[in-house]
Amino acid sequence: MQDFAGAFGLAFRLIASGDADLFEIVGLSMRVSLTALLLSCLVGFPIGALLVVRKFFGRGIVIALVNSMMGFPPVVIGLLVYLALSRAGPMGSFGLLYSPAAMIIAQTLLIAPIVAALSRQVLEALQAEYDEQFRSLGISRGRAVLALIVDGRYGLVTVALAGFGRAVAEVGAVMIVGGNIDHLTRVMTTAIALETSKGDLGMALALGIILMSIAISVNLGAGALRSMAERQAYA
Repeated sequence: MQDFAGAFGLAFRLIASGDADLFEIVGLSMRVSLTALLLSCLVGFPIGALLVVRKFFGRGIVIALVNSMMGFPPVVIGLLVYLALSRAGPMGSFGLLYSPAAMIIAQTLLIAPIVAALSRQVLEALQAEYDEQFRSLGISRGRAVLALIVDGRYGLVTVALAGFGRAVAEVGAVMIVGGNIDHLTRVMTTAIALETSKGDLGMALALGIILMSIAISVNLGAGALRSMAERQAYA
């Protein structure tokens, strides 16, 4: 077990020297989370926009369901994905369990409801502003969805950043479906848990510093985009 000062010193040395193992873990974390984010946005943005422009029976129930899924326990999602990808599961023949693909699937299922719910909230204000114009021009629902997404792009980027922050900090689901295998499925959060249990606090702190830096950068980026969107709205 390393002392406190020595652990911090080692952590900064690992970062400054560009330690190969450290940045391999960081690189895999970013690839998995960014891919999951892209898939979530491709699914979540249209769902959020459709819930805004289309009125149908049971819409309130669907919205409540999507909102409730924002708080779905990650370990439960991991368990469901594990069951689906295991050899006895419906997707077992693909051999995806304990692979980065399985981790991407789990993170996508985790953050897609977040993206859908938050994008609906962002686009609802735009819909209230454009609704009369859309109806007078006879614009179809598909074109209305596209127009809302394009015009609300700054707010939606903020939503995407929130989804990325949630994905990159996730540990439970990716631990279950990825297995935390060295050089294959070990990401920042699972590596921090493992290295801490081993007493290698230097590596754990190095990963923690990088993870916190990413989280702070995401929050600063979201704040900057929000300010930009507000200035554009009042320009």
